[in-house]
Amino acid sequence: MSENAIKNTSNAPESLTTADLGKAWFRWWYANEIPHSYDRMIAPSLLWALTPSLKKLYKDKEQLSEAYMRHTQFYNTQAVWGGGTILGITLSLEEARAKALAEGDEENAVSEEVIDNTKIGLMGPLAGIGDAIDSGTVQYILIAIALPWAQEGSAMGALFPWIGFVALTYIYGFYFTKLGHSLGRAAASEIVGGKSIRKILDTLSILGLFMMGVLAASYVKVTTGFKWTISGKEFILQEILDKILPGLLPLLTVLGVYMYFTKKGLKVTQALVGLSVILGVLAAIGLL
Repeated sequence: MSENAIKNTSNAPESLTTADLGKAWFRWWYANEIPHSYDRMIAPSLLWALTPSLKKLYKDKEQLSEAYMRHTQFYNTQAVWGGGTILGITLSLEEARAKALAEGDEENAVSEEVIDNTKIGLMGPLAGIGDAIDSGTVQYILIAIALPWAQEGSAMGALFPWIGFVALTYIYGFYFTKLGHSLGRAAASEIVGGKSIRKILDTLSILGLFMMGVLAASYVKVTTGFKWTISGKEFILQEILDKILPGLLPLLTVLGVYMYFTKKGLKVTQALVGLSVILGVLAAIGLL
């Protein structure tokens, strides 16, 4: 056996297991915003998450040092959709590179530029998806579910959204990590257009609409006191509306605000002022 072959055998990387992926995900999930700086953003968190796996992949100290340096460069993304997916993809690329280098096939090894450019290219788009879904949808659905508890003074009103958000994001964040490792760079396409992810998004959309209806009916209070008399019989408009569709006026109010935001943008102050004026005028003339 040649000296080079012996060297390559001694430097052979260990295969990454599901436990390794779980450990990397937990370290990233735990520390992703802790070592935050303006020059590197959250790159130190990524390096800390990758460190145990990199040690299994690179037995050569120089190659390990180069891998460490690769992941100290500027990096910033959303913790779950971006962080989990890119973490898995990065581990997949590093694993392929380590195996090629150990076999002495440097020419066909995944280059450092490919690893860096993959992270840079995905961190922005996936962060946009993650922020919209986690911070803009999941978080508020959980808060809406917990509102009745909060109104009753129960601690669950404060604890449920936090515990639920942590549990949900941890579970599907680990799923994205495994997806990224198994599919490599193709994982990004799976997240954007895959059937499983589409089902999740559709479910969240339906649940979000359902919760909006619940909130509108339960917490938006708009009633009319308008009534009239015909042939000695009194008709009360609110009772008639309740027979047609209970909560119709709150629903119309919410839809009106939604249409305003759709056409004019998210101008909250203007919407509040306009809504106050309109409802004030309707109340003054006795319609509300």
